[in-house]
Amino acid sequence: MKMLKTLFTLLILVVASPWAKADVAVLIHGYLGSASSWESSGVNAVLVDNGWKRAGILRAYPYGVELIPVVGDKGENTVYQVELPSLSPMMVQADLLQAMLRQVTKLHPEESVTLVAHSAGGIVARIALVRGGLSHAKGLITIASPHMGTGRAIEALETTDVPYPFCLVQNFFTGGKTRVLRESRGALIDLVPAQPGSLLFWLNGQPHPDIAYYSIVRPGPVGMGDELVPVFSQDMNSVQAIHGKAKVVVVNSSHILNVQDGVAVARILNQI
Repeated sequence: MKMLKTLFTLLILVVASPWAKADVAVLIHGYLGSASSWESSGVNAVLVDNGWKRAGILRAYPYGVELIPVVGDKGENTVYQVELPSLSPMMVQADLLQAMLRQVTKLHPEESVTLVAHSAGGIVARIALVRGGLSHAKGLITIASPHMGTGRAIEALETTDVPYPFCLVQNFFTGGKTRVLRESRGALIDLVPAQPGSLLFWLNGQPHPDIAYYSIVRPGPVGMGDELVPVFSQDMNSVQAIHGKAKVVVVNSSHILNVQDGVAVARILNQI
């Protein structure tokens, strides 16, 4: 009888221990991406194989947040995908993300949350964090994010600087690509290299929460970065407020999400 009581007590301690609590991950897509990017890239499949069940897609509206549920997955931990207007300025996306994170906190009041963000989604995630948008934040994992900005944003802005009606001709011969760039000027302006007066200059000087930081970087064929973001910009240690706190994980691939990212993210989530 005494042994049974001891075993029962140990069981209660394990269940009550914070180490026994499940975790939540929120996946944040980047510029020109969507919630489905995590599915089509194979990242979600890897996470499911590693004990993370998909709970659904979160979408924010003026009067609330909608959850499109996914059923059938089994796992101790939960992962959500968010749907953001990726052509909008970073602050607009961050406001919507904060509303979604508040919903996640309501659904999982006792669980810690790790944000996983690709490309410009890493900027959106950091804005939400520095503005106190997540009370139970545990970590931030960014994938090829332009934390110090990218010259590609400047090139894109210059491409759209064509007056009417010549812009119509340009749009025709580019298959509509320049129209998309014009519609996303707000986002592109926010992604230019950090300099006084820019969003990134402000963001990188803000106090960041004391959580785990991981940068998944693309060194590219010559170690300078991928086709869109320089390697130093992908490393959160380049950010003044995070310098020396971020761990770097190298994934040799192009800028887009892929299965290798899923493997890296799953491994990191198990370490945090």
